[in-house]
Amino acid sequence: MPSSRHRVLILGGGFGGLAAARGLRRADVDVTLVDAENFHLFQPLLYQVAIGGLAPADIAAPLRWVLRKQRNARVLLGRATGIDPAARTVEIQTEPGPKTLEYDSLIVAAGARNHYFGKDEWAAHAPALKTIADATEMRRRILGAFEAAELETDPERLRALSTFVVVGGGPTGVELAGAISELSRQTLPSDFRSFNPASSKVVLLEGGPRLLAGYDEGLSAKAKAMLEDLGVDVRLGTFVTDIQADHVAFKSAAGEETLDTHTVLWGAGVAASPLGRELAEHANATLDRQGRVEVDAHLALAAHPEIRVVGDLAHTKGPAGQPLPGVAPVALQQGKYVAKDIARDLRSEPRRPFRYRDKGNLATVGRSRAVAEVGRLRTAGFFAWLLWLGVHLAFLVGFANRFIVLFKWALAYLTFSRGSRLILPPVERGEPAEPTEPTEPAASKAQAPRTGT
Repeated sequence: MPSSRHRVLILGGGFGGLAAARGLRRADVDVTLVDAENFHLFQPLLYQVAIGGLAPADIAAPLRWVLRKQRNARVLLGRATGIDPAARTVEIQTEPGPKTLEYDSLIVAAGARNHYFGKDEWAAHAPALKTIADATEMRRRILGAFEAAELETDPERLRALSTFVVVGGGPTGVELAGAISELSRQTLPSDFRSFNPASSKVVLLEGGPRLLAGYDEGLSAKAKAMLEDLGVDVRLGTFVTDIQADHVAFKSAAGEETLDTHTVLWGAGVAASPLGRELAEHANATLDRQGRVEVDAHLALAAHPEIRVVGDLAHTKGPAGQPLPGVAPVALQQGKYVAKDIARDLRSEPRRPFRYRDKGNLATVGRSRAVAEVGRLRTAGFFAWLLWLGVHLAFLVGFANRFIVLFKWALAYLTFSRGSRLILPPVERGEPAEPTEPTEPAASKAQAPRTGT
């Protein structure tokens, strides 16, 4: 649709990109949002898909549906492959073929990808958790291990099949470890006859001196105690040295050790999107050691103020001078800020610097177990868990999604059941991992995303 209005191109439909698009709904601009997926994904709850608590459609909403009433916005399904700041164009790869899009303002909200610290071969044996495909693959391996254990008669092999190793003691690792332990001890025991899932072993490996490094130290200690109460073997100061199909090797102050296991899950880190390198090569952007783009106080590139970067791909500093973490509240606030700042540009008003408002941290450990720091409040246990539930429901896009997730959480709380325990075959030739995408949504610092495109 030809137009003489200001053209805003947004790369990425995660928290930052979607917040920017919605923030421009009343502006005199034409918005184009490009994403490789046709849905907005609520990544903080991916771990519940991985352990069968929720279905993929419960935490995803089609982008076209989200923006259906915003007449100045359109959605394109594609992946950005090149940026030309001089021509103000972006090349995207679509199903029909490559396409060139022009822009007056560009918002890069491409998020992050899984990172194995130079050991990419580990990915085949230790899936991470960034996408729905990742979550369904993780679920396949977790539930498949229990199924294989039901058939196993050799004690050594049975022990390996029923051992689950989670790498990384951040929010993702803590949530996964606690959820798997609850699954094995509370949900599955009555489902099996030859094998008792409650005898399973869950091991959490963290290289640092404590879990949840960005949290209050007292809350980190309480999270560790909660996990251990659930039967999780928490090992701090432990670094993975090798991951294979049937074992994981690691070292600590006590020495080197090898643990036989067929299920290793990765929650140890992410890396910035490759679009950061595009901006470095073609827009004179500077990257930090993690590949994030260093931006100015307006989240813009120094050499190209019309290009903004938000979310996981942006290197921005908080009030204390430390880089802001890659969580949903940061991306949301940045997306909303950029939308307002573009509107100020169009009114020829001076730009205002971005100010992040820290609203706290939340992380769940299990049923009725969580830790929370909100302002001066530091709490752990049931009240923190209620806070976690409320904040995550508030962040979910779409009323139907909130209602369904709330219903499933209530059912799980009362019955210990997890109703989405489907074992699906591995994804092949780009086929969808699960035929559950809705045509309409059916369907922190609260700890929230990990955003991505």
